[in-house]
Parts: sequence; C-alpha cells; structure tokens
Amino acid sequence: MGTNIESGAHGEEHVFRSRYPAVPIPNSTLPDFVLHGAELYADKVAFVDSMSGRSYTYAEVVRDTRRFARALRSLGLRKGRVVIVVLPNVAEYGIVTLGIMTAGGVFSGANPTMHASEIKKQVEAADAKLIVTDGPNYEKVKSFGLPVIMLGGEQIDTATNWDDLLKAGDRASISTVEEDVDPNDLCALPFSSGTTGVSKGVMLTHRNLVANLCSTLFSVPPEMVGHVTILGLIPFFHIYGITGICCASLRNKGKVVVINRFDLRGFLNALIAHEVNFAPIVPPIILSLVKDPIVDEFDLSKLKLSAIMTAAAPLAPEILSAFENKFPGVQVQEAYGLTEHSCITLTHGAPGEDHSIAKKNSVGFVLPNLEIKFIDPENGQSLPKNTPGELCVRSQCVMRGYYKNEEETSRTIDKDGWLHTGDVGYIDGDGDVFIVDRIKELIKYKGFQVAPAELEAILLTHSSVDDAAVVPLPDEEAGEIPAACVVLNPGAKESEDDIIDYVAANVAGYKRVRAVQFVDGIPKSPSGKILRRVLRDKMMQHMKMKTKIKTRAAPIAI
Repeated sequence: MGTNIESGAHGEEHVFRSRYPAVPIPNSTLPDFVLHGAELYADKVAFVDSMSGRSYTYAEVVRDTRRFARALRSLGLRKGRVVIVVLPNVAEYGIVTLGIMTAGGVFSGANPTMHASEIKKQVEAADAKLIVTDGPNYEKVKSFGLPVIMLGGEQIDTATNWDDLLKAGDRASISTVEEDVDPNDLCALPFSSGTTGVSKGVMLTHRNLVANLCSTLFSVPPEMVGHVTILGLIPFFHIYGITGICCASLRNKGKVVVINRFDLRGFLNALIAHEVNFAPIVPPIILSLVKDPIVDEFDLSKLKLSAIMTAAAPLAPEILSAFENKFPGVQVQEAYGLTEHSCITLTHGAPGEDHSIAKKNSVGFVLPNLEIKFIDPENGQSLPKNTPGELCVRSQCVMRGYYKNEEETSRTIDKDGWLHTGDVGYIDGDGDVFIVDRIKELIKYKGFQVAPAELEAILLTHSSVDDAAVVPLPDEEAGEIPAACVVLNPGAKESEDDIIDYVAANVAGYKRVRAVQFVDGIPKSPSGKILRRVLRDKMMQHMKMKTKIKTRAAPIAI
C-alpha cells in the first residue's frame, strides 16, 4: 500500500496512494471507450427491461446511439449544449445518454419524481437546450419553452417522437454528425445538493468518467467480460447509476436488467428470472431482504447472485451480519464516492488476482491512479494513518468544477488540485479507509441527498412560521430522516401535521419532512449558523419521551 510522506509547505505531507499499480487511461470519449469491441458481442443483450422483456443487443445500442447522435446534430444541438433527461430507469436510457455525448452534447439527468418546479430549476441552472422524457413526465416539462423528445408510442403535436427521430437520424447526412468531440470536453452535468440548498451542476468531462471506469474496473478478470448480469435499479439519473452500472456494464459487455420502480416481489422475481449476478442496491432494500416475510415466499436457492454492492449510504453492521446469515453465498461489497469525483474506494478486488478484500465496515481500499489524504479541518495539515480528518482526493477523475459557480468550486478544489469531500475518515495500517462522519450537513434519506437549507427556505415561506431548522434523525429503514424544529408566530393555529403537509406539497417525496417539533427558538452560533447538533440531540430526547412520534412512513424511494 502506498503511504507516501512528501515534503510540503507545512513540513511533511501524508499522502496515501493505491496499493495497486497505476492503470493506463486511453485518450477516448466515453461512448467510444464503453462501446469498444461491441461488434464481437453484436447479438448479446446489453439492456433488458425486467417487466416488459424489451431488450437491446450490443449491435442495436451502437446503431441507435449513432442514429440518435445524428438526429440531435440535425436538430441543431451543438457541442457543449446541455440536454436534460427526465426519465425513470428504462432500457433506452444508456442509448439516450451515449447519443447525447456522441453528438458533443452534455447529459444532465433529472429525478423524474421531482416536482415540476424543481425540474425547472435544474433546466434553468444548466442552461439546457432540449429535454428528453416520456409520456408520464411530459406534463411536468411541457411548459418550459424547450423542445421535447418523447420516448414511448404516444404522438403529441408539441413533442418529437423518439422512434420518428431515430428514423430521421437514418436520413440525416453524415456531415451533420461530424463535430470532433475531445476527451477533455464536458459530457455530463449531474446536479449535487449543496449545503446552501441550491443544487449545483457538477461539470464532468469524458476523461473524468473514462479515468474513473479504468480505476474501478481494474480488477475485473478477462474471463468475466461478457458474462456478468447486473441489476439496473439504482437511478440512472444518478452518476453511480449511469457510470457505475450502465457504462461499466457496457465496457465489460455485460447485461443490465433494468428495473424502474422497487417492489420486493418484482425485485426478487427479476433476480431469479434474469439470473442476476451482481446487484448494486441501497441499505433500505438490504433491510427489506433481511426483515420482510415476503422473502420467505421465494426459493432463494434459485438465486445466481454472487455479490451485492451498497454505496449511497452507510450500512449498519447489524444489518450486514443479518444479511450474510440469510444469504450465505452472497458477498456484500461497499464503495465510497461522490458526484464530484465518482468512485474513490472499493472493498473488493478480485482475490484470485491478489486484489484483496477490505475489512468489514470499511469503505475499502484506495483505487489505482488516485491519491488521498486526510486533513485537520482547522489548519489544513495532512494527518498520518489512523488519525481522523477530512478526506481529500486528487486524480484525473476530479470534476472540472461547479457550473457557473467559481466560489463553490474554489472552496471544494484547492490550488493543488485536491478535492475536499466534506467527509471525515481515516486510513488504517493496512490501507483500508473508514468514513466516520460528515462535515457537510446533507441528510442522506434512503441514499438520496436532502439539503436542510432547501427545506428551511420552504418552511419560512409559511405565513405562520417565524423560524425553522432541519436536522437528520437516525432511522432504521431510511438511514436518516429530515426532521424540523419550527418556531410558530404568536396566534398560529397549525399542527405538526399541517407543517408536514405544507412541505410535502412543495418537494419530491424523498425530501419530505418526516417529523416536526414546535420550539421557542432556534439555537445559533455568534456568526448566525444553526447549531444543528444541539438541535438534533434535543429533538432525539423529545422523540424518545413522546410515546407517539408524528412521522410518516413512505414507500422506498429509489
């Protein structure tokens, strides 16, 4: 394991590198990189819809990616222009994304469960020129004043039909497609919640994503290429869904079994019927697999599952043990990453290749080509192993910056190219990384990021609310739930439920406030910062004392 002591401005610098040798990064665009060699697998299925059985072979993915790119260019899409994709997980999602990138455009996935007003914010923040959606989501985007491409059989006068567009792509002249796309051009603009409550566009280049795939796939042995079936349940609008599932599977010529909505029976049926080997899932699903009696209806001996992976939120050790007891042959892998960098650590390499397995409850070892360090948040000094500090990472995967937000960019990436993650962790003597806390105040609800400041801003628009603060409360199923402390103005008649309903009417389901407590005041520091830890501790005491907690359960939001 590479522990490197380097001399720096403050004396010695503790920098940790991968225990594995560097891997080469080809000078390629993301579509060219992941579809390289596809002709050898022309008839193999690349994407299949778990419910309808609709599928695309590698030959069809290559063909339709080119057709869509050509059609986009003939519609006038130019290099660097952003296309917002408002779709659930569908078999065409990878083709849509790669087509946008092949045309020189920039893919920006939006959560289709978002409120129309939230999608509009992303459209405006990204300076988007075009929207791709489907029938059920068309109503949300039709008033934005942008051209809309619609998947599905429906014909709407004010939208371009996907199938018609692909046919038009066949007729478009080759010259309309030829605009050189460089690996250093932007290809993706996912949005990541900032602690300010304003979602920020993360600028990622082809090279960023190719470099990350080279690092994350370094230990896949050649004999696995063409033989892995992976579950496509994590949302594809999320960088992990599109890169870690769709693009990684295309690169290794695997098959993605696409699921657009979680229900436990459908999930287990898909695992068995499609003989899924690898399932990236979130902790709430692992909890269901451990506790829900529905699981007992299935013959688990029919599973071909060799591993699950969890990356969006920390997995409780007791849930991990219970899962391993119930599914003894299934490896539990964990990963750590963030939108601004993609994957940083993995717990499992290929043991046969001398790529070891990290300790339980660690997020894994540092990937090849990456450097990490842990710094004291107070003075910026790097820290030796086994000493908790803010994790920083430097590599070719680091985002170019936040779109049109130089201030936040310079706060996140320092002058030496280190990306400051806002997560507190340490590395042990074996090179295994552990995450212990978050500096950032984001709430992780079932793997989704919820910014307290965004919910506070909505609460403050209520005529009866004088002040408000939102904090995370621990929750067995969701990991964390957003809970609000609210100061009502004198004479207000609202109940806690009224406040919960008010927020629910203005945000996506996963952002809803799940508990409300009325308080006399919000504790703040001299500089005006909300003392969230104090509030959270008080709220947890209050919740323990109450016999009935006014929280609302919601179905698993994937």
